[in-house]
Amino acid sequence: MDAVVKSLLDRKETAETPVQRPTREEAEAAVRVLLRWAGDNPDREGLKETPRRVVKAYEEFFRGYQEDAGEELARVFEEVEGYDDLVLVRDIPFFSHCEHHVVPFVGKAHIAYYPTGGVVGLSKLARLVDVYARRLQTQEAMTAQIATAINQHLTPRGVAVLVEAEHMCMSMRGVMKQGSSTVTVQFSGVFRDDPAEQVHFYTLLRGGR
Repeated sequence: MDAVVKSLLDRKETAETPVQRPTREEAEAAVRVLLRWAGDNPDREGLKETPRRVVKAYEEFFRGYQEDAGEELARVFEEVEGYDDLVLVRDIPFFSHCEHHVVPFVGKAHIAYYPTGGVVGLSKLARLVDVYARRLQTQEAMTAQIATAINQHLTPRGVAVLVEAEHMCMSMRGVMKQGSSTVTVQFSGVFRDDPAEQVHFYTLLRGGR
């Protein structure tokens, strides 16, 4: 067995222990193994550079592991003329990868919050979505992580996060139902406690459509 591949198989990492990140060489060797397992020849012309390209793509797909939500939400603008009403950013596009099959799910996130003491730059909310989307994920966990980060770093009076996405693990494999959409919602603060605020959120979200 190739020494690099053997080193990958010998590693005994669990959810309780820190993950030892493989080298680029080990990652490329793992891709070669998968190509052979799929039934192709990684040494043929069209696939020779594929392991390198896949590893490079994974660096981009999963860069969220190297990013920090707190850094994205660190700067708050306090000079907002006393504005303390709802802020809504809708239709934030994202793609992520299902942690069960490592295939994409693609959709949009919608975020609303009631600020206290200032607002965060609107682009930061879009970047926050990417921090969590660019990891191996479930949609449910990602929705909760976005809401939790906003609560922790902005301490708003309430947060509402709605995520809608199509999962390729449903459309490309398994039941193969193209076009199916999954919606997840997380409320906190006034949104959780007051049904009228939930109606307000949904009304603004769907308004003008």
